[in-house]
Amino acid sequence: MGKAAFVTPMYLSVAWTLMVSYQLFTETAVSSVVIQVNSLMPSIGIWLSSRMDLVIFVYSFAWVFVLSSALPSLILGKERGVLVQFFVCLTLTFLAFALSDALKSYAGDFMNQLLGLSSLFSSPVLASLYLSIPFITLVGLDLRCRKKANATKDLKTFIETDVEPVEVELPKK
Repeated sequence: MGKAAFVTPMYLSVAWTLMVSYQLFTETAVSSVVIQVNSLMPSIGIWLSSRMDLVIFVYSFAWVFVLSSALPSLILGKERGVLVQFFVCLTLTFLAFALSDALKSYAGDFMNQLLGLSSLFSSPVLASLYLSIPFITLVGLDLRCRKKANATKDLKTFIETDVEPVEVELPKK
């Protein structure tokens, strides 16, 4: 319990920071990529431009999904209940949306400076890399889980097929 009490606030703080920053910069990054796609493939670019809100939602959802599925595992372990995971995810999502709006309202100068960083994402290459972060994370987590599952399966198979049971005599007292 001691480790969880120390680590949980850290995980939640990092998750909140990533979720808010992703929401702040996603629109700029998506716009940059759509403009680039429009110059290379106009028909797809026009389609993406007309559905910009949907594209931004998908990318924002991807980041929220990554954090809300990975963090409860880190905080609560594998034996987490569905209701507890739901409340952790709900809290993360609420904090990301509510505090993002509060920061825009009450921290005007700081937010203007922070939003000034969005000009970095006017480059289609940087914007594409930025938008790919949650998907790369998803693939990495999935590969890691599969590797662990295969290692466990291989160990179990090895024990079942190659290890002969040995009788051990315990010393008598």
